[in-house]
Amino acid sequence: MNKKLIYAGLLALSAFQVHAFQSTTSAQKVEINPAFNIANGLAPTEQQQKISVLEPFRGEFRILGSKEYNDDEQAKFSPIDYAVTRGLFTHPEIARQISINQYDRYLNWQMAKPPIPAQYATQLVSNMHIIPANPEIAKEIKKVKRGDLVRLTGDLVQVNDKDLVWKSALDWNGVGDGACKLIRVDSIKWLENQKL
Repeated sequence: MNKKLIYAGLLALSAFQVHAFQSTTSAQKVEINPAFNIANGLAPTEQQQKISVLEPFRGEFRILGSKEYNDDEQAKFSPIDYAVTRGLFTHPEIARQISINQYDRYLNWQMAKPPIPAQYATQLVSNMHIIPANPEIAKEIKKVKRGDLVRLTGDLVQVNDKDLVWKSALDWNGVGDGACKLIRVDSIKWLENQKL
């Protein structure tokens, strides 16, 4: 009987040691590369990395989709992009008509019958590159889902890193390269959840 108890105790100890080893291994994988400090909401440690504020930013947006990035040059600053609507297009019955494709920091979107002329419709759908202002926001920004209505507060910024110069658009009129918002977010608030 005692031998069985000892054997069971050894098995339990072995299982604990395996679990402890797995936890340690997982913790080692999570170690942050200092070049990615900003993407994790931490202060930059790389001397050549700089974020300059262009102007304050605040708005309410319906999330059409999000895409995480971890292996491009911009991922050291922005770990996620949001495809969003604003204004009239935040109404769920309009937003659900919009189909999107996010890739390589770009957004393609389609809508069969926009309720307003095309040149105005392009101003109401945007791709946003999101930079977290602190570690808490770094976690929060990855919780968005299609259909969420969120209020974002922060700053439009320019990022510099070696040869990289990445600057936010300051208006809603552009299309293609340079038309996206680059936002350092210091607050995200969920206002509504909808299924689109």
